[in-house]
Amino acid sequence: MKSQRGRSERKAVAADITVGVNVRQLRTEAGITLAELAAALGLSHQQLQKYETGANRISAGMLLAVARYFSIPVDALFEGCEGYHQRGSHLDRARQKSHAIIDRETSPETLDMMAKVLRAMASK
Repeated sequence: MKSQRGRSERKAVAADITVGVNVRQLRTEAGITLAELAAALGLSHQQLQKYETGANRISAGMLLAVARYFSIPVDALFEGCEGYHQRGSHLDRARQKSHAIIDRETSPETLDMMAKVLRAMASK
């Protein structure tokens, strides 16, 4: 159904809220502010906040943009939704999260430090 302004009146459903929670979790785990992620996605921070709280539904195109930003498959954004069956192991998801952080880093010095930390952790 369309409102008077021509916008859809479809309300967010449980899946929209879960996706928003997952976006927020990815953002905070990566240490990214609302404003930083919004700018990277071409959104206002207010719009991103509405997505994260489930107040607004996220379009398919925006789901793809978020997944690309975090270097994860789109279906990972639906983790926790009723009827969702996670593919891959906990180890796979942990690797994806690590890769997303590394892929966004642009400083060679910081990447070198990250590599040293990872090597030290792996040798224990």
